[in-house]
Amino acid sequence: MLAYLDEFIIIALAHFFAVASPGPDFAIVLKQSVQHGRANALWTSLGIGLGILVHVTYCLLGVAILLSQSEALFSIVKYLAALYLAYLGIQALRYAKPNTDKEHIASDHALESNWTALKRGFLVNALNPKATLFFLSLFTLVIEPTTPSGVQLFYGLYMAVATWVWFSFLSVVLSKTTVRAFFRRAGHWFDRGIGVIMLLLAVRLVV
Repeated sequence: MLAYLDEFIIIALAHFFAVASPGPDFAIVLKQSVQHGRANALWTSLGIGLGILVHVTYCLLGVAILLSQSEALFSIVKYLAALYLAYLGIQALRYAKPNTDKEHIASDHALESNWTALKRGFLVNALNPKATLFFLSLFTLVIEPTTPSGVQLFYGLYMAVATWVWFSFLSVVLSKTTVRAFFRRAGHWFDRGIGVIMLLLAVRLVV
Protein backbone atom coordinates (compact mmCIF):
# COMPACT_ATOMS: atom_id res chain seq x y z
CA MET A 1 0.00 0.00 0.00
CA LEU A 2 2.95 2.34 0.68
CA ALA A 3 3.80 2.15 -3.02
CA TYR A 4 0.53 3.92 -3.79
CA LEU A 5 0.78 6.54 -1.03
CA ASP A 6 1.42 9.43 -3.45
CA GLU A 7 -1.58 8.42 -5.52
CA PHE A 8 -3.75 8.17 -2.41
CA ILE A 9 -2.71 11.63 -1.18
CA ILE A 10 -3.68 13.18 -4.52
CA ILE A 11 -7.03 11.41 -4.41
CA ALA A 12 -7.67 12.41 -0.79
CA LEU A 13 -6.91 16.08 -1.48
CA ALA A 14 -9.01 16.16 -4.65
CA HIS A 15 -11.88 14.48 -2.82
CA PHE A 16 -11.70 16.91 0.09
CA PHE A 17 -12.01 19.96 -2.17
CA ALA A 18 -14.77 18.30 -4.19
CA VAL A 19 -16.87 17.30 -1.19
CA ALA A 20 -16.38 20.65 0.56
CA SER A 21 -17.58 22.69 -2.42
CA PRO A 22 -21.28 23.73 -2.28
CA GLY A 23 -23.61 21.57 -4.31
CA PRO A 24 -26.75 19.41 -4.12
CA ASP A 25 -25.33 17.30 -1.26
CA PHE A 26 -24.69 20.36 0.90
CA ALA A 27 -28.08 21.86 0.06
CA ILE A 28 -29.99 18.73 1.05
CA VAL A 29 -28.04 18.30 4.31
CA LEU A 30 -28.71 21.92 5.20
CA LYS A 31 -32.42 21.48 4.47
CA GLN A 32 -32.73 18.27 6.47
CA SER A 33 -30.73 19.66 9.42
CA VAL A 34 -32.92 22.74 9.76
CA GLN A 35 -36.30 21.21 8.98
CA HIS A 36 -35.99 17.77 10.54
CA GLY A 37 -33.13 17.90 13.02
CA ARG A 38 -29.84 16.18 13.66
CA ALA A 39 -30.85 12.51 13.51
CA ASN A 40 -32.59 12.94 10.17
CA ALA A 41 -29.64 14.85 8.70
CA LEU A 42 -27.23 12.15 9.90
CA TRP A 43 -29.27 9.50 8.07
CA THR A 44 -29.25 11.73 4.99
CA SER A 45 -25.46 12.00 5.31
CA LEU A 46 -25.19 8.21 5.46
CA GLY A 47 -27.25 8.02 2.26
CA ILE A 48 -24.85 10.44 0.57
CA GLY A 49 -21.91 8.28 1.65
CA LEU A 50 -23.61 5.18 0.24
CA GLY A 51 -24.26 7.06 -2.99
CA ILE A 52 -20.48 7.40 -3.39
CA LEU A 53 -20.29 3.60 -3.59
CA VAL A 54 -22.45 3.70 -6.73
CA HIS A 55 -19.86 5.83 -8.50
CA VAL A 56 -17.02 3.67 -7.21
CA THR A 57 -18.76 0.49 -8.35
CA TYR A 58 -19.33 1.53 -11.95
CA CYS A 59 -15.77 2.88 -12.15
CA LEU A 60 -14.34 -0.42 -10.93
CA LEU A 61 -16.53 -2.33 -13.38
CA GLY A 62 -15.31 -0.21 -16.27
CA VAL A 63 -18.61 1.57 -16.88
CA ALA A 64 -16.77 4.85 -16.30
CA ILE A 65 -15.05 4.39 -19.66
CA LEU A 66 -18.42 3.79 -21.32
CA LEU A 67 -19.92 6.88 -19.69
CA SER A 68 -16.97 9.03 -20.74
CA GLN A 69 -17.34 7.87 -24.35
CA SER A 70 -21.14 7.88 -24.62
CA GLU A 71 -22.64 11.37 -24.61
CA ALA A 72 -26.18 9.95 -24.82
CA LEU A 73 -25.75 7.75 -21.75
CA PHE A 74 -24.22 10.59 -19.75
CA SER A 75 -27.06 12.89 -20.84
CA ILE A 76 -29.61 10.41 -19.49
CA VAL A 77 -27.89 10.46 -16.09
CA LYS A 78 -27.74 14.26 -16.20
CA TYR A 79 -31.45 14.68 -17.01
CA LEU A 80 -32.51 12.20 -14.34
CA ALA A 81 -30.52 14.19 -11.79
CA ALA A 82 -32.03 17.47 -13.02
CA LEU A 83 -35.56 16.05 -12.72
CA TYR A 84 -34.94 14.86 -9.17
CA LEU A 85 -33.45 18.20 -8.08
CA ALA A 86 -36.36 20.04 -9.71
CA TYR A 87 -38.76 17.77 -7.82
CA LEU A 88 -37.04 18.61 -4.52
CA GLY A 89 -37.10 22.32 -5.38
CA ILE A 90 -40.81 22.31 -6.20
CA GLN A 91 -41.52 20.39 -3.00
CA ALA A 92 -39.67 23.02 -0.96
CA LEU A 93 -41.54 25.86 -2.68
CA ARG A 94 -44.90 24.15 -2.10
CA TYR A 95 -44.34 24.11 1.65
CA ALA A 96 -42.86 27.61 1.75
CA LYS A 97 -45.51 29.38 3.78
CA PRO A 98 -45.51 31.24 7.10
CA ASN A 99 -45.84 28.91 10.10
CA THR A 100 -47.26 29.62 13.51
CA ASP A 101 -45.55 28.29 16.62
CA LYS A 102 -48.16 25.55 16.86
CA GLU A 103 -47.47 24.52 13.30
CA HIS A 104 -43.74 24.40 14.10
CA ILE A 105 -44.44 22.11 17.03
CA ALA A 106 -46.70 19.93 14.96
CA SER A 107 -44.11 19.67 12.18
CA ASP A 108 -41.49 18.55 14.70
CA HIS A 109 -43.70 15.55 15.48
CA ALA A 110 -44.16 14.78 11.78
CA LEU A 111 -40.55 14.09 10.92
CA GLU A 112 -39.92 11.86 7.94
CA SER A 113 -38.60 8.37 8.61
CA ASN A 114 -34.91 7.49 8.76
CA TRP A 115 -35.36 5.31 5.67
CA THR A 116 -36.80 8.23 3.70
CA ALA A 117 -33.90 10.46 4.78
CA LEU A 118 -31.42 7.74 3.79
CA LYS A 119 -33.01 7.36 0.35
CA ARG A 120 -33.09 11.13 -0.16
CA GLY A 121 -29.36 11.50 0.49
CA PHE A 122 -28.54 8.42 -1.60
CA LEU A 123 -30.48 9.60 -4.66
CA VAL A 124 -29.13 13.16 -4.52
CA ASN A 125 -25.55 11.87 -4.62
CA ALA A 126 -25.98 8.85 -6.90
CA LEU A 127 -27.73 11.01 -9.53
CA ASN A 128 -25.29 13.91 -9.21
CA PRO A 129 -23.43 14.39 -12.54
CA LYS A 130 -20.85 16.49 -10.71
CA ALA A 131 -19.91 13.38 -8.72
CA THR A 132 -19.95 11.32 -11.92
CA LEU A 133 -17.51 13.70 -13.60
CA PHE A 134 -15.29 13.73 -10.52
CA PHE A 135 -15.02 9.93 -10.37
CA LEU A 136 -14.57 9.69 -14.13
CA SER A 137 -11.59 12.02 -13.78
CA LEU A 138 -10.11 10.12 -10.86
CA PHE A 139 -10.40 6.65 -12.33
CA THR A 140 -9.32 7.60 -15.85
CA LEU A 141 -6.72 10.32 -15.25
CA VAL A 142 -5.35 10.05 -11.70
CA ILE A 143 -5.47 6.36 -10.83
CA GLU A 144 -3.01 4.36 -12.91
CA PRO A 145 -4.39 1.38 -14.89
CA THR A 146 -1.77 -0.77 -13.16
CA THR A 147 -3.13 0.05 -9.70
CA PRO A 148 -4.57 -3.22 -8.28
CA SER A 149 -8.37 -3.47 -8.01
CA GLY A 150 -8.05 -4.02 -4.25
CA VAL A 151 -6.22 -0.70 -3.86
CA GLN A 152 -8.78 1.07 -6.04
CA LEU A 153 -11.54 -0.41 -3.89
CA PHE A 154 -9.79 0.95 -0.81
CA TYR A 155 -9.73 4.41 -2.44
CA GLY A 156 -13.46 4.15 -3.06
CA LEU A 157 -14.29 3.01 0.47
CA TYR A 158 -12.14 5.80 1.89
CA MET A 159 -14.01 8.42 -0.15
CA ALA A 160 -17.39 7.00 0.86
CA VAL A 161 -16.47 7.06 4.56
CA ALA A 162 -14.84 10.50 4.32
CA THR A 163 -17.95 11.88 2.61
CA TRP A 164 -20.18 10.41 5.32
CA VAL A 165 -17.98 11.85 8.09
CA TRP A 166 -17.88 15.31 6.47
CA PHE A 167 -21.63 15.63 6.03
CA SER A 168 -22.25 14.12 9.46
CA PHE A 169 -20.06 16.89 10.88
CA LEU A 170 -22.09 19.46 8.96
CA SER A 171 -25.29 17.85 10.21
CA VAL A 172 -24.18 18.28 13.82
CA VAL A 173 -23.16 21.92 13.27
CA LEU A 174 -26.21 22.94 11.23
CA SER A 175 -28.67 21.26 13.60
CA LYS A 176 -27.38 23.08 16.69
CA THR A 177 -30.17 24.88 18.52
CA THR A 178 -28.87 28.37 17.78
CA VAL A 179 -28.22 27.69 14.10
CA ARG A 180 -31.50 25.88 13.65
CA ALA A 181 -33.40 28.63 15.46
CA PHE A 182 -31.90 31.23 13.13
CA PHE A 183 -33.10 29.39 10.05
CA ARG A 184 -36.43 28.52 11.62
CA ARG A 185 -37.10 32.21 12.30
CA ALA A 186 -36.68 32.76 8.58
CA GLY A 187 -39.33 30.07 8.12
CA HIS A 188 -40.93 30.18 4.71
CA TRP A 189 -38.11 32.35 3.33
CA PHE A 190 -35.66 29.55 4.08
CA ASP A 191 -37.91 27.04 2.27
CA ARG A 192 -38.18 29.36 -0.71
CA GLY A 193 -34.43 29.86 -0.80
CA ILE A 194 -33.73 26.13 -0.77
CA GLY A 195 -36.40 25.58 -3.41
CA VAL A 196 -34.87 28.18 -5.70
CA ILE A 197 -31.37 26.76 -5.17
CA MET A 198 -32.55 23.25 -6.08
CA LEU A 199 -34.28 24.53 -9.22
CA LEU A 200 -31.21 26.53 -10.24
CA LEU A 201 -29.01 23.46 -9.77
CA ALA A 202 -31.42 21.48 -11.96
CA VAL A 203 -31.28 24.13 -14.69
CA ARG A 204 -27.50 24.30 -14.43
CA LEU A 205 -27.24 20.55 -15.00
CA VAL A 206 -29.39 20.74 -18.12
CA VAL A 207 -27.67 23.73 -19.73
